[in-house]
Amino acid sequence: MIDSLIGQMTLAEKIGQMTQVEKNSITPAHVTEFAIGSVLSGGGGNPLNNNPANWAAMVREFAEAALKTRLRIPLIYGADCVHGHNNMYGAVVFPHNIGLGATRDTALVEQIGYITAREMLAANVHWNFAPCLAVPQDVRWGRTYEGYASDTAIVGELGAAYVRGLQRGGAAACIKHYVGDGGAEWDTHVSVSWANFWEQNGGQWRIDQGDVNLDEPTFRAIHLAPYLQSLEAGALTVMASFSSWRGLKMHAHRYLLTDVLKGELGFSGFIVSDWMGINQLSPDSYTCIVQSINAGIDMVMVPYNYEQFIAGLTRAVENRDVKMERVDDAVRRILWVKQQLGLFDQPLTDPDLLDLVGSNTHRAVARDAVRKSLVLLKNENAALPITAETKHLLIAGQGADDLGLQSGGWTIEWQGVIGDCLPGTSLLKGLRERLGASVRIDYDVRANFPADRERAPLGIYVAAEFPYAEGVGDSDTLQLLPADLDGIRKLREHCDKLVLVLYSGRPLIITDIAPLCDAIVAAWLPGSEGEGVADVLCGDYPFSGKLPHPWVSSVDQLPLSKLKTSGEAPLFPYGAGL
Repeated sequence: MIDSLIGQMTLAEKIGQMTQVEKNSITPAHVTEFAIGSVLSGGGGNPLNNNPANWAAMVREFAEAALKTRLRIPLIYGADCVHGHNNMYGAVVFPHNIGLGATRDTALVEQIGYITAREMLAANVHWNFAPCLAVPQDVRWGRTYEGYASDTAIVGELGAAYVRGLQRGGAAACIKHYVGDGGAEWDTHVSVSWANFWEQNGGQWRIDQGDVNLDEPTFRAIHLAPYLQSLEAGALTVMASFSSWRGLKMHAHRYLLTDVLKGELGFSGFIVSDWMGINQLSPDSYTCIVQSINAGIDMVMVPYNYEQFIAGLTRAVENRDVKMERVDDAVRRILWVKQQLGLFDQPLTDPDLLDLVGSNTHRAVARDAVRKSLVLLKNENAALPITAETKHLLIAGQGADDLGLQSGGWTIEWQGVIGDCLPGTSLLKGLRERLGASVRIDYDVRANFPADRERAPLGIYVAAEFPYAEGVGDSDTLQLLPADLDGIRKLREHCDKLVLVLYSGRPLIITDIAPLCDAIVAAWLPGSEGEGVADVLCGDYPFSGKLPHPWVSSVDQLPLSKLKTSGEAPLFPYGAGL
């Protein structure tokens, strides 16, 4: 069927299949006119009234437009559903991958992949830009939480489990970012003076999209290895990384994209570029197109100026700068993936799937994931669990009652949202429901309790990073927010025992504040089901999570290669967890 289709296709129809456009930059009518192969929602690419029904209707319009083309080749719609269908209001939001790495639970991760696929398909979204198979070696990186762990073996096992679950649920996985993005060096971007990419964000991006300087055996052992397991699990698509290896951008890296991935590893699916990723190859758009397609990129996430891309690739083929054989290979791969997903037979999904979105069954799995992700780093003076004898509890910190802080970046919007941005349960609400009237709970965001009368046997402070995604989160300090540092010290004066709960996308520097705390819990970014944290704090379930990264005592111990060679001990070692 695929060869027959390719034989009937014009050059314009083939290039249309290789083009992916952001949903706000194209109309359904233009999907038909240009025979576009894919449309995507980036972070925050939501319908105006964000709910599951409107999501399904939005995607359906584009999908139906593709079926009006001459050959009726179905569209594949993609989205960044990196911890559940996190853009869609009402969907279950799971812990970010760093928390799942703390669980070491492949069966759980496979189940999460399956549930994510079902909630995606409810919205007619068949393609997930996940999982991230990065092996972060420097937690200053703003994408650390997108990786499962600093250990290659854990990343390989959990990534493959997610691929199995997602694709069993009917959605295509996209393993990313190929390859090595977790190994970039601090402040070593391979860039040039003319570059003015949106990604640079005023020069704040210090390691994201950087350069990896490793010899090939080391590079393969740490960063390529996890891809082998996900490819064996049947991953249908791969996304190229913004990063470079020894000075050459991945989007131009024919050796790694074509020779290694498609040749040596036998990958039969297609490679998609990252958002405007090919634009970083040259100031000349034509050169960008020629280099990236010849390197092995099959579909280009344009995402805006698609007519310019189509015209450029058309000219490249006519000039023989890109061979027709390369175009046919790309189109064959794209059509093969669509065939594997059953899109030619059923391009639109069953509307009854909408009933599954945010269901109690799905939320129960997310709650279980939260419980298993928590890592108990310190517990002195029997501070935890909270017992029946605890008649009075003081709680402070904005994170205790803020679902946005609890969920982190890539939640409703690309950079995340502060506040009650999604259905779910905060830790404060979970504790109140669990403890009931038997325990008096007083909450103040800044721990401004009256000095003359407010004292309790136990205080809980929830410190949280403000949400971020990608290079916006690159940090050279990894410090707690000043308001949280102040609040911890104030709460300490009002309680006999103090528990610190950390909502963060990576280990933070807590060396100075740790002595003030009787117990410290790394809760990562647990998502929408905060009562899972309450379950474990109250002793209904045991702490079982283990650190997926060493918890450094200072940024001077980073990257991990420096920590290893220094012989110094981190504050808490990899795998720690009481």
